[in-house]
Amino acid sequence: MSVLAGFALLLVVVFVVAFAVGRGAGPVTPGLTPGGGGDRPGMGHDMGAGR
Repeated sequence: MSVLAGFALLLVVVFVVAFAVGRGAGPVTPGLTPGGGGDRPGMGHDMGAGR
């Protein structure tokens, strides 16, 4: 196995392990949903920049 193939395999393994740990840990905040929940106050992207 070449060094490049070994490095690529290592990257894949690290990614899979990190993904599995993240899935097991759950969301960062209790109300965090994959949809983003843009209807809640304070969740908008407009930070009041002067235009």
